[in-house]
This record gives sequence, structure tokens and C-alpha cells, in this order.
Amino acid sequence: MRAVSKIGELANEYGVQHVLVAGDVYDMEALSPRSLNQPLERMRNFPDTHWHLLPGNHDPHRPNGLWDQLLRKGLPANVHVYTEPGPVTFEEDSLSILPAPLYHRRRLDDPTAYMDDVALRDGLFRVGIAHGTVTGFGSEDRDVPNFIAPDRPARAGLSYLAMGDWHGQKKINERCWYSGTPETDAFDVTGGGQALLVEIDAHERAPEVTPLPTGHYEWLTQSEQINSREDIDRLAGTLRTVAADLDRVLIRLAIEGAVSLDDRQYFENEVVDGVSAAFCFMRVDDRRLFPHPTAEDLDRIDRGGFVRAAAEELKRKSEEGSDDERAIAAEALQRLYIEHMKLQAGRQ
Repeated sequence: MRAVSKIGELANEYGVQHVLVAGDVYDMEALSPRSLNQPLERMRNFPDTHWHLLPGNHDPHRPNGLWDQLLRKGLPANVHVYTEPGPVTFEEDSLSILPAPLYHRRRLDDPTAYMDDVALRDGLFRVGIAHGTVTGFGSEDRDVPNFIAPDRPARAGLSYLAMGDWHGQKKINERCWYSGTPETDAFDVTGGGQALLVEIDAHERAPEVTPLPTGHYEWLTQSEQINSREDIDRLAGTLRTVAADLDRVLIRLAIEGAVSLDDRQYFENEVVDGVSAAFCFMRVDDRRLFPHPTAEDLDRIDRGGFVRAAAEELKRKSEEGSDDERAIAAEALQRLYIEHMKLQAGRQ
């Protein structure tokens, strides 16, 4: 909901009268009344801005579905929901919105095709709003679901085609863009957490499109190598300075290297359990962090007998086995070390 308020604030700042939300206003169809109404109540707080909402593949328009529920209840005066294709004109702004709502998660025909045949009076800016896939970044097979011709603006005489579905921001052509999601929602999304300011001042000129940041959270990916306790201390210090407000950071940390069993436990304590608490979220990929047990590590487990023999065999497999064997043996050896450290601590 923070993203809705941010977009509204930017609309006020830039004097924007129309905000187009190109599908997937909601991430699913089955929602509580509170979840359905929350974004609308945020939009209500910006009465000078028209909010144009389109059913997408995650929230398609179905009989007695979520959009019918909202329409029966009544919408804020500044919120417009498009459940049918066809132009809706705002004469005071010389603007006609041409929506292409989805009724199912997948359809094989182009929902924007009707726009080519829409007759409107001269002088209106024709702006399409759609949700689907173009060949500009996805499959070249035109049988993909929800395919939309990337040259639709030229075919239909559109000043602009606002696209939804792709979570990252992407320019298809001068008159067709994906804005991306206003809040980034995955580590592999490029260009998320933004909206587009689209300024149209003439029919013959392409609009001026300016990305504006809207995301509250920062998604980071970082790779580090550690081979000693000093490296772990350095890493902990680095992580604590990656951003001014760590509570707004989600980080994916890939670790590689080789450390002793004692230092591996130190890494768990200092980074996995310690520094991670400073972030909104931390995901640690330690599949490339291999054990390098010292003689002292093995002595702490046991100096002889079958337990020491088992530790020696796990050490061998963690160094010489296949990739799967190495990973399993390394985890088992670390677990053996931890349990024996616990056992010894209990005896003291």
C-alpha cells in the first residue's frame, strides 16, 4: 500500500491527472474485503488524480469475481475500473483511454486488436492500456498466452500503450513501455520499483517518458569469498555498511571459500544469525563454502575411536567425493562438530 501512496504523491508533485495501472492491481482473486479495499482507500486520498485500473492475468474479470464485488460496493469517484474493451473519453483532457482487460489468466488472441478499428474524433490523444506479452523480450512464438503486438501503437494510432505483466521496467518502442512493478518483488527483477511519467503534448511526436523511483525496499545481490576468521569479520563489517537503512534492504549473499569447522560456526554466529538481523531479509547461499577441517577441529570432535573414524571419512568425502557427496558430507561433518561442541559445553 505504501507504493500506491508514493505514486499518488508523485502525481501531485508533477501535476499528473491520470495514473494507469496496467493489470495485476491484485496478486490473486481470493482476497479479504480489507485487502480489496486497501488500495482503493489509498487512491481516494488523491482526489485530483484519476486512477485507471485494468484486470490482468492475476486478477482477471470474472462474473461475480473481485471486480464485480468492488463495482457493486461502489468505487471512489476518482477510480475507474475497465471490465470491457472500448474507449472511455475524458473530454476536458482531450484523452481517450482504450483498455484491454483480461477475462482469463490466458488467452490466445490479442486483446488489443480491437483498438485498430476504434473511431474517435480528431484531436483526442488515444492511450491504450493492456496486460500481456510482446516479442520484444519474450518468446518469438506468437501462440504464447496474452500476446500483444508490439507495433499496436502504430496500427491503432495510439499516442502511447501502457503495458503490464513484466515486473521490470522495459521500453518496447517509443510509444510502448512496461513500467514494471512499483515495488520490486524478486532479486532477479531488473528495473523494478519504478513508475513512468509519460508526457504527451503532440500527436506527431513520441511522448517523453521519465522513470520515477517508487520502491521503498532495496534488493541487493552480493558475492564474497571467505577463507579465514578475519575474512568473516571483514564481511560482517561490509554488510553493515551496504546501505544507510538496512531495515529496507533485502540481500542475497553468495559465499564461497574454504574454512575450518570452527570458523564455519563463527560464520553462522556472526553473519547468518548476527548481521542478518539488521536487514529486512537475508538469503545466504553457502553451497560453495567448503569445509577445511584442521587437526584441532577433528580433535574437538574426538581424538580416536569410531566417531573420529567417521569424522575422517566425512572429511575425505567432503574433499574428494562428487558434488552431491561433498555437499552432504560437508553438512554432516559440520553438524557432527556442532553437536560435539554442544555436548562438551554441557559437561562443563
